[in-house]
Amino acid sequence: MNVCIRLLVSCTLGVCFGAALFAAEPEPAREANRPKVPGDLRLVLRERRETAQGSGRYEAVEREAIWKASETAIIICDVWDDIYCKLAAQRIGVMAPVMNRAVSAARERGVMVIHAPSGTMDVYADTPYRRRMQQAKPVEPPVPIAGWCYVDPDREPPLPLDVSNPCDDPVPPERVRRYNREHPALDIVAFDGVSDDGKEIYNFCRQEGIKNIAIMGVHTNMCVLGRSFGIRQLTRLGINVVLVRDLTDAMYDPRQPPYVSHARGAELVVEHIEIYWCPSILGRDLSAIVPGSDGPKE
Repeated sequence: MNVCIRLLVSCTLGVCFGAALFAAEPEPAREANRPKVPGDLRLVLRERRETAQGSGRYEAVEREAIWKASETAIIICDVWDDIYCKLAAQRIGVMAPVMNRAVSAARERGVMVIHAPSGTMDVYADTPYRRRMQQAKPVEPPVPIAGWCYVDPDREPPLPLDVSNPCDDPVPPERVRRYNREHPALDIVAFDGVSDDGKEIYNFCRQEGIKNIAIMGVHTNMCVLGRSFGIRQLTRLGINVVLVRDLTDAMYDPRQPPYVSHARGAELVVEHIEIYWCPSILGRDLSAIVPGSDGPKE
């Protein structure tokens, strides 16, 4: 009898122990998201309107907009640590520290920062910044989120730059991948997120009540417009989006049409966006808080 009892107890413990071994692993703890703090941003939006219907001539028009910091995010598009075109890499190297200062100031005011260095997510796989974006609850978007959004002939003419050879190096090199991660001049800290997936970013924005997005980075006529988190897609999703025009750059070789300087070529792309897609702002607008709007309130 005692032997039977011991066998029964032993088997019972064994079953329990075995079940414990095969039990599902606990889900990782959810990452904390940024606190929603008071504060209204005063943005100066620049767009272009036709001077007379059918004239084909446009003029810059500015208007003021107020965005809540708690409802605003910055997307930093494809500011990689290197790129095959050396002049493009040099311009990014100059811009990235300036971008970091503007983003840091906005972050301190409560704006969400999303880093989107496409194709490098493996580098950030085990970080809270990456998990934060992945953990957002999926939601159904109002329109499909495409992997890439090409020129939309129903809304815009062809882009103003010929990019059959986009690199302006004296001897354009072979177009090969040279990047591994985001540019080291950009800080990824605190409640920042990392994602290159338009669906993840949309899920996160809906979850966190983000209605406004300012996009910066490179290249204006390519990834900034076309990515699944770029201007064309964000506009179609009904999100208020603006281009940060002083913190972006185009890919363009002045030896190609329309045969203007690289700086002017980049301006032409910004003007195209201001006519057909969304307004632009300056980086300083992302920390320009309306006095008294950030509390504390009595």
